[in-house]
Amino acid sequence: MKPFPISVTRSPSLFAPAQPQPPPPPPPRPPRSRLLAVVHRPNRAALAVVPSRFRRLDGQLRRRRLLVALQNATFSLTEEDHTLANALRFTLNQDPRVIFCGYSIPHPSEARVNVRVQTTGDPAREVLKDACQDLMLMCQHIRGTFNKAVNDFRTKNPPDNHPSEDMDSD
Repeated sequence: MKPFPISVTRSPSLFAPAQPQPPPPPPPRPPRSRLLAVVHRPNRAALAVVPSRFRRLDGQLRRRRLLVALQNATFSLTEEDHTLANALRFTLNQDPRVIFCGYSIPHPSEARVNVRVQTTGDPAREVLKDACQDLMLMCQHIRGTFNKAVNDFRTKNPPDNHPSEDMDSD
């Protein structure tokens, strides 16, 4: 009996070496500024109940949503902690345009602070800028008052150039 002819063919795709995969892209770099991101989250309750006058024109409805989105914002500040966040919260709460202001630190090991601002009508970004400028003015006033008090003390009480009598000298 004749053996059955067997032909063996190799498929190049089965035995070819695997193609190397390109390396994954590097993770995106954080921005260099201290302000990481501004996340606008509109108040969903305000958007759910839209008065009929805003339903008529699509453009007006978009304007209303944009105004609500600009009034509410969360700012993420990197390389900061309770020191700046509490002072900024205090300054923001003194502003009559602010409805709510609070801050949170997502994790104790991260040097990041999230500041939430809700305003009556002005954009939250402008209100935050004004609060930062007010805080800078307060700090400059405190530094000036302190320096003046130190200089007044030094003029009234000049340093002694001779050792005091009631101190032991070796």
